[in-house]
Order: sequence, then C-alpha cells, then structure tokens
Amino acid sequence: MMSRSRSVQIQPQNGGRHCPSLQQRRGCHVSDCHHHQDAAIREIAMLLPGSLSHIRRANDTSDIRRNLRLKDPSEHPEHDPEREYCVEFEVLKASKACRKEPSFKSLREGERVCVKCESEALRKNLGWRCQGHGVEGKTTRWTALSAPHCHGKWLRAQEASKDCSPKTCQDESAFIFV
Repeated sequence: MMSRSRSVQIQPQNGGRHCPSLQQRRGCHVSDCHHHQDAAIREIAMLLPGSLSHIRRANDTSDIRRNLRLKDPSEHPEHDPEREYCVEFEVLKASKACRKEPSFKSLREGERVCVKCESEALRKNLGWRCQGHGVEGKTTRWTALSAPHCHGKWLRAQEASKDCSPKTCQDESAFIFV
C-alpha cells in the first residue's frame, strides 16, 4: 500500500474552492510487491464461470484455454482429478463492469465465492497449483477472462481443499481458474 498526505497552508477565502482530500492511498503495482516471500501474492487469478467446467471437458478441441496452457503439453497432468482442489474467497472489491455480466455478477463486495482448480489449469512451475490461488490472510487480485473490465481483489477465506462441496462451490458463485 502506498500513501501520501499533505496539509492546507492557506484556507480558501472569498469563494475559493475547498481543498480536495488531503490523504491518498493506493495498492502497490503487482510487480512492485516484493515484501512478501510467497510469489503467489503477486499473481492475478484469471477466472471463468464454473458452468464452463463440464463443457470444457466434453470438447477439449474447443477449449478456450488451449492457447493459455503450458507450452510443453507433456508437462501437463491432463485430467488428473487427484490434484484438483477448491478455494473459497471473500470478495473485497469488484469493478462495476462485473454487475453487467450475468456470469460474474456474484462477484460483489462481501460475497463469498468458490474457485475450483481443475487439472487443466495446474502449473508444474508453481508446484502443481493454479495461478492466482492467493495467500492466506493477504489480499490478492483477480480478473474475469471472458469479461475483461470485470476485475477486483479478494481474500482467501479458507485453505485450499480437495472438498469442493460447500454451497458456494455448487451455485452461481462458483468459478474455475484458468
């Protein structure tokens, strides 16, 4: 987090405009967050609606993520359900564009959502986990792949789990990592 503040030297007089906010804060740029030892804090999760999960498996030839997979397909554990897991997040911030997208409108401030890491999204170079699965107790970023202006921040609400049965993983609040 970066912050700066300033003070008023001369108060507005004779109809002058009032001073804008004297304090400003913003999150650091993703590449500048070197203070945390876990590289996952700098990753941005890319999401698709959970409803695409079974469609993606039914027809791998039209898989939207084929171009996003590892360059060497032999390093990829295709359809290994033993490595799949789910993570539940609490949404801290979501852009207004998410409200306009039916598949992403559950990404609202204060809501809990479940994101499944399926075998197609696992990365060997990340220790067979999905990119952007977050760091417990730290804010991380996400973006909706099929709705580019829908993005935000969230907090991992639970440790990654093989159990994908909570209500948030079964309803319209479910998503998949890309």
